[in-house]
Amino acid sequence: MTLSRADRKRQSALSAMPPIDRTEADGELRITHGFRGVTPEQAIRYLEALGGERVDDRTVEGAGWTAHLSTQVVPVGPSYRLTEVRITWTGDPDAVESVVLRFRLKAFRAPG
Repeated sequence: MTLSRADRKRQSALSAMPPIDRTEADGELRITHGFRGVTPEQAIRYLEALGGERVDDRTVEGAGWTAHLSTQVVPVGPSYRLTEVRITWTGDPDAVESVVLRFRLKAFRAPG
């Protein structure tokens, strides 16, 4: 995947936000990231635009990867709560790394 100059800058900024979880075992990579300001429906559309097919209301599968979505209410400040969409990708390490980067770039530059 060739990144534009702007996407390379975004990628650099994104590297400061590590995943919630990252494990690799038996040739399979598992990465979880949390996204605020993106609804589950938007996340599914983004994943479909990246080559995935919706399996059910919380799962999208693509070439070499599967993404499972969950939601969680998280505190933001002393009295405000926000819904965070958590996405856990699993699959072939190269495929997962690629789709996670492309998804994060999309969510970073075009939330909502």
